[in-house]
Amino acid sequence: MKESKFQHDLIKEIKSKLDGCVIMKLDSGYIQGIPDLLILYKDKWATLECKKSSRAHKQPNQEYYVDILNKMSFARFICPENKEEVLNELQQAFKP
Repeated sequence: MKESKFQHDLIKEIKSKLDGCVIMKLDSGYIQGIPDLLILYKDKWATLECKKSSRAHKQPNQEYYVDILNKMSFARFICPENKEEVLNELQQAFKP
């Protein structure tokens, strides 16, 4: 599966699980290594870096930004192999 297809399907799934959330695609051309998606839900936020597989190459600075943003709120690498686990963690992080 291509990363773009995975990301498209993932956005649909997150929107169905988190009613009323806002999902924005972030521009890695502006900040190299910034995660792909910003998810805003009620008074919380998260970022996700989409990968087509767990073995996919990570670009420079991606691990740095996932780590630093996770310390601020919630950030993960997500791929088909860990999707359910990450989405469960995301839902837990967004609980009141």
